[in-house]
Amino acid sequence: MALQNVELDPDGDAEGTVIWLHGLGADGHDFEPIVPMLGLATPVRFVFPHAPVRPVTINAGMEMRAWYDIDPRSPLSGADDIRLSGDQVEELVAREEDRGVPRSRIVLAGFSQGGVVALHLGLRSEDRFAGVMALSTYVHNHEGLADEVSFSSIDVPLFMAHGQMDPMIPITRAITSREALIALGYDVEWHEYGMGHEVCPQEIADIGRWLETRLG
Repeated sequence: MALQNVELDPDGDAEGTVIWLHGLGADGHDFEPIVPMLGLATPVRFVFPHAPVRPVTINAGMEMRAWYDIDPRSPLSGADDIRLSGDQVEELVAREEDRGVPRSRIVLAGFSQGGVVALHLGLRSEDRFAGVMALSTYVHNHEGLADEVSFSSIDVPLFMAHGQMDPMIPITRAITSREALIALGYDVEWHEYGMGHEVCPQEIADIGRWLETRLG
């Protein structure tokens, strides 16, 4: 099933695209207000897809927008959902390519659950993205990552940011993911902030600078 999405077009023709995935229980509108704060000089299209609605085990089976199920009894659960979500996001990537934006001018971004899917797709793509932005998130099954990453994407630029006081995804989990990526040769730009499971003004400024570097 194709993902519904929110789309923000720039004035004039888009010279790049950011596909930005929200976190658990949110929707595509979640990061829409941040776009004007980024201060981008380059005309960029932003695509904010809505995750499918599904039962989530960690939330007592409640149905909500989620890129994958989370079962606290099984840390590696959700792999099939993540793969399916990655395939659905790939359809949005293909649509951008059809509109004249090559993969080399597309950034995958995601917060929390969305970051897991962005990393999953970005690290496995046979054609390199402009970059992957992973906010308050982690690599799913980092120990098995070396068996699945694409050689073509080994030099994709990665932006990782995390809150030092994140109660949802401890920063140690993100650091473990970062170290696994660095060990495989990835170029990781790392930021941490005195915040919880959220974004802050300094992070938004850093994101804007990084996106301008990738797409400017």
